Amino acid sequence: MREVGVPHPRLALPAAGQGDDLSAFRHWLEAAIPLVPQLGIQDMHWQHDTLVWSLSLAPNLNDKGTGFGGSLAAQTTLIGWSWVTLWLRSQGREQNVVVADASQRFKAPVTGDYRILCRPEDPAGQAALAERLASRGKGRIALVQELYSGDTLCLTARGDYAVLP
Repeated sequence: MREVGVPHPRLALPAAGQGDDLSAFRHWLEAAIPLVPQLGIQDMHWQHDTLVWSLSLAPNLNDKGTGFGGSLAAQTTLIGWSWVTLWLRSQGREQNVVVADASQRFKAPVTGDYRILCRPEDPAGQAALAERLASRGKGRIALVQELYSGDTLCLTARGDYAVLP
C-alpha cells in the first residue's frame, strides 16, 4: 500500500488523437486508489460522451442484501472523477481533478448487478470546460450519473468536478 501523502505515479498520456485504453486505465485506477479493486467494476466503455461502468453487486451488499448506499455514492463520485480525468487525457492535459460537490438520490433498491452512466449535465459542458482551461488554466464541469439495475433506475447523482491549474 502507498504511503499517505505520496501521490501515485500518473499514467502516461495516450498518443495524440487516440483515446485511452480503458482496460489499462482501470488497472491504473485500481493501483492508484486502494478502494477501487473492492468496488466490483467489471467493465468500462464509452457510448458517445457517456462513460459506462458495469459493476457486480456482490462486493457492494448492505445488511438487507441490496446495494449499500455508501458504495453506490462512492462509485458515482468516482465515475465522475474518471470521466473528467479521461476527457482531460484525451485533450493531452495532465491536471488534477477533484470533486467539489456531489449529491445522490436513491430511487429503488439495487437487487442485481448494475451499470452506472456518467455524462455532462449540459451538452455544451465540454466546450465550456475547454474554453475555461484555455483561458484560465482551470475550470469546472457538472456531470450527472444514473445507476440502473436491469431496466430500473435506482439512483441519480450529480457532481461538480474542478480541474485544478
